[in-house]
Amino acid sequence: MPSLTPLHETYCKWDRTPPSQADVLEGLAQLVSTRLTGVVQDLIQSIQREMLLSIFGLSKQKSLKFQKISYVDKIYQFGYSSLQNYGNYFLAPGLRQIIEKFPNLHEKPLTPTMHFLIGALNGVLGDYLLEQQNPMALPMALYDHYGAVQQGELTGRVVVFAHGLCMNHLDWSNRNFGGIGEKLLAQRDHNTMIYLNYNSGRRISANGRSLANTLEDLIHRNPRITSIDLIGHSMGGLISRSALFYGKQNMYEWVQLVENLVCLGSPHHGAVLERFGFALQEKLGRLPVVKIIGHVVNIRSNGILDLRFGSVRDDDWEHNDIRIGLMDDNRKPAPLPSHINTFLVAGTIEHEHRRNRTRKVIGDYLVSVKSALGEHPNPRFQLKLPESHKAVFYGLNHFEIQYHSSVAEQVAKWFYPVHDVEAEEQIREYIIHLKSLEGIALT
Repeated sequence: MPSLTPLHETYCKWDRTPPSQADVLEGLAQLVSTRLTGVVQDLIQSIQREMLLSIFGLSKQKSLKFQKISYVDKIYQFGYSSLQNYGNYFLAPGLRQIIEKFPNLHEKPLTPTMHFLIGALNGVLGDYLLEQQNPMALPMALYDHYGAVQQGELTGRVVVFAHGLCMNHLDWSNRNFGGIGEKLLAQRDHNTMIYLNYNSGRRISANGRSLANTLEDLIHRNPRITSIDLIGHSMGGLISRSALFYGKQNMYEWVQLVENLVCLGSPHHGAVLERFGFALQEKLGRLPVVKIIGHVVNIRSNGILDLRFGSVRDDDWEHNDIRIGLMDDNRKPAPLPSHINTFLVAGTIEHEHRRNRTRKVIGDYLVSVKSALGEHPNPRFQLKLPESHKAVFYGLNHFEIQYHSSVAEQVAKWFYPVHDVEAEEQIREYIIHLKSLEGIALT
């Protein structure tokens, strides 16, 4: 996947409207009719070269020479032309005819299934879609609790949810659990849930800048917002941290309104299986199948690459071009703002009373417990928080943390401590008592 240049690649694509169903069809038409040059053509040739090297025993020089033989090159070009023509003359026109036949598709929002597919596609190829200006490249957008684009005035306390890699704004609940949003809505009046949707294939720092801009715009359009809480799942937690970093750097007003930050299964120091995959490839790289897989793995978005060590700043990656193989952790510290209450949640597939060292390392399948809790041997990178601001949930995998009832209950307790609720109730009863005495005095 070609990396995006220049450095600050279209950070502020946050003002576009979400794609319609017609945009998806047009985006697919563009994708199937794109010339097979660059990443796809290189991938095909790289895989064939690896087969010549490893399976047929040709040297690197001979394999390159073989691929340059005129009739072999003609076969390549014929194959590319056939695929190109099929996309250009059959698939793309067919998709565009559907748009012409049903012009109302321009007004129709994406269905939940479409959101799922487009979110996943953006996670894997989002930076490429953005570079090609494909209409399927998701903008950063805010949705309300009922799945519609957020409109109307906002007042009081606002909670902003940020989803993880390849996911979307609808993934905060399922059939079994109403999720954290439902739990928080039941706690207090004037509590508004807002759900972020974004292109998770972009750099985390790029999305962090966009979120910082989005929230600054939000409070300027809604001056009656009194406080903001941020809740991020997985990559969403890193993007929230990045937004706070750049929001503070730019002296944005919204940062001072933030009271709480919750990160659910966020790889603050990288995703275990992401790094494990690179390490395994490095060790087993001489095996033909692993080498071929290595070329396929290279087709990965910049957002996925940033999960290797949990990069949230531009200078974590701007001078590092490594996409495959091991690399050093070149991150710069991104401390948490001191005025914000930060809470970290980790999941682990092990059960509480059955300790297993391997499972403890793997954590929730994707993120280790230590990474999710911000623990690091280097003090510069540690996210130092009191133990009461951390929670580990046993028997939960990475994709259950964001809506499980136990996690929702814990977040509600952090946001609305029991003693506060009891105190409010006592004050309320005292006021009622005073009013009743006042009534007696008047009579």
